[in-house]
Amino acid sequence: MKKNIGTPDRLFRLAIAIGLLIYAYMGQSWIALAASLFVFFEAAMSWCVLYQLLGKNSCPRK
Repeated sequence: MKKNIGTPDRLFRLAIAIGLLIYAYMGQSWIALAASLFVFFEAAMSWCVLYQLLGKNSCPRK
């Protein structure tokens, strides 16, 4: 998996994952929990499935 998410996108996704995790806990929603874990995985690995399919890359060039 080649990194395709830059730092600002990673931080935004991490905030979304935390928000979804809180929502999942408060609402006892398994779907929100699964979405939260998926978004957290994307943020941790700096890789997005949708970006890969679209050929988009927000990671800075080296």
